[in-house]
Amino acid sequence: MAATDAQLWARGDKASFAALFDRHAEAVWNHAYRLTASWSQAEDLTSAVFLAAWRRRAEVALVHDSALPWLYAVAGNMARTEFRRLGRFRRALHRVPDEGLEPDHAERVVASVDDDRALKRVLAVVRGLPRAEREAVELCLLGELSTAEAAAVLGVAESSIRSRISRARARLRAELEETK
Repeated sequence: MAATDAQLWARGDKASFAALFDRHAEAVWNHAYRLTASWSQAEDLTSAVFLAAWRRRAEVALVHDSALPWLYAVAGNMARTEFRRLGRFRRALHRVPDEGLEPDHAERVVASVDDDRALKRVLAVVRGLPRAEREAVELCLLGELSTAEAAAVLGVAESSIRSRISRARARLRAELEETK
């Protein structure tokens, strides 16, 4: 019988952590991709999440004996931090004259994929949601956690999560129809 996440986490050794990584890396990468709409950012974010998990393994309490809700929450926090950093970087770039600068090939490729564009539009709207609704959306709709798991991660009632998701869906529908 395979060890639970809580058992592996409690051991705290490299082999146990490697097993946790093998078990959850793909799910964390998928969540990171849904948050960023970028393969490379998702890869970087996944690495950063597991590095944070390794460093904080002694101080983290797992929800329902699963590391995944905590890993998703960390990914969401790190993605928001990265969006703020990129926003500051873009604003700085706009202040620099662009004569003679070649556009980044990777950005052109990513921008040319319709699915990525649509996902970016949705993520932009999600980032504009009130914090409580955004967290619920990131964990339940993007992260595919159950409402019970999200409630435990956020420390609120499950009914609050359902209510936040309902309000967020209505806002998302309205915003996305306006931008069509």
